[in-house]
Order: sequence, then C-alpha cells, then structure tokens
Amino acid sequence: MTTALDDHPIHSWLTDMDGVLVHEQSALPGAADFIAALQRFGRPFLVLTNNSIFTPRDLRARLSRSGFDIPEESIWTSALATARFLAEQAPGSAAYVIGEAGLTSAMHDEGFILADTDVEFVVLGETRTYSFESISRAIRLITNGAKFIATNPDVTGPSSEGPLPATGSVAAMITAATGINPYYIGKPNPLMMRTALNRIGAHSETSVMIGDRMDTDVKSGLEAGMRSVLVLTGSTSEDEIAQYPYRPTAVMDGIADVVPLVESLTPLESVELDED
Repeated sequence: MTTALDDHPIHSWLTDMDGVLVHEQSALPGAADFIAALQRFGRPFLVLTNNSIFTPRDLRARLSRSGFDIPEESIWTSALATARFLAEQAPGSAAYVIGEAGLTSAMHDEGFILADTDVEFVVLGETRTYSFESISRAIRLITNGAKFIATNPDVTGPSSEGPLPATGSVAAMITAATGINPYYIGKPNPLMMRTALNRIGAHSETSVMIGDRMDTDVKSGLEAGMRSVLVLTGSTSEDEIAQYPYRPTAVMDGIADVVPLVESLTPLESVELDED
C-alpha cells in the first residue's frame, strides 16, 4: 500500500460506488465512516457509477439498505452525465433511447423528446430486457443519420448468476451492423469526471477520484487532471497495477484507509476563502 496524498489539501471528493463503497449490496468496511467524515467536514462529494439503469433515488435506497444514507444530489450516474452532455449539444431535440428508468428519466429531465422516428440521437444504456426489435430500430436510425451515443463502454455487468451483457456488448453489435462507433460518455471518458466536478463546483487540481479499477476510475481521473486513489477491494489487484502505463497517486487496501485523510487533508477555512 502506498500513500502520496499528503502534499496538498483536498477540497472535493469523487468516488466510485461498486467495489469501493459496496460489494454485492453490502457496505464495505469503512464506507459509512467515509461518507460520515465527508459530511462532518463539509466536503463536497459525489458517488459515481457507470450503471445507467437506476435513478439517484433508486441508488440512494440501495445504499440505505447497505447501512448509510447519501442524498440523491450526491449521486452521479452515466445516465445523468449523458443527458447533461446531450442537452449542451442539442437542447430539446428528439432521441431514441434504449435503457431503463435511470436513463429515460435523465433524458426527460433535460428536456428531450423520446421518440422512435426522426431523432437526432440514438442513446444506448443498460437494460435487463434488450430486444431484437429495439436493437434493429437503433441500427436503422443510425444508418439513416442519427448520432450514436452510449452511456458507458462496460461490456458486462454483475449479477448473482454471473456476468450479464452490458452497454458495450450491445454497442459492439450495433457497430458491427452500421460501421459506426458510439461516443461513450461514462468512464473512462474524462467527460464523466468533468460533468461531476461541474455539478459540485469543484476544481480538478483540488479534487481526488477514488476507484477500484485502473482502466476506468484511475484513467478517467488522471485524464481529468485529478489525483486518484486505487482501493484494492474491487476489480484491480495490487499485482495488476504494473500492467498499466500510468499509476494512481495512492494505493490503499480499502476505503477505511481513506477516512483519516478526509480530516487531515481538509483545507483550513481561511485558505478556502482566500482561494475563492
């Protein structure tokens, strides 16, 4: 375990959810303490997930069952990031959406019209019920000129029975049929980090990204200009770090090891006021 975060104060925190705070619906050791510390010291934070199925309200309920409470406004999903990005590109336009409530609600909230003809975008997210009909329609719309957007590149998702096909797998099928690659919004696209930072009024130079994956969490944090913490309670083991051409700022056994840093790296109030 290596720690290299002691040089500069941390104003804001971003953290992945699965593999960092929870694992298979159970809170990981120190997760509740970490959130409590952020709230006690008034640190702006967001909990991030590439999963586009659930709304922030759904995720808040899930986390509450795991033993800690996070406000809806402190949860940022790839669905929210996708809808926000598209609203900046073509506000009020029409989109054909393949996904569940997390994505359709986000698109509605940003003012999009959900349609299946004459659309500006085809937006692909996770769903438990990918259908041949919806995929075929997406292929036809993209072939006819609709722009292809996907919430995240993850090819599989977890389930109690084993891996399930996720957005990246279905996107690959559509790409094979159309010859057109989607623009992915979620991690490792640093756009996911930028939209998260903007949401809480944070700056990359004084923020940290915590994650359990080198290829998404650490990479997107690095490319967004943030320091990063890799915890070893999820997808990436310590031995695998050397396989990558980049490194996290710090490696820790789990989120419990980050808790003391919330206090020790919280800037003095006078420093924050001076920087503002």
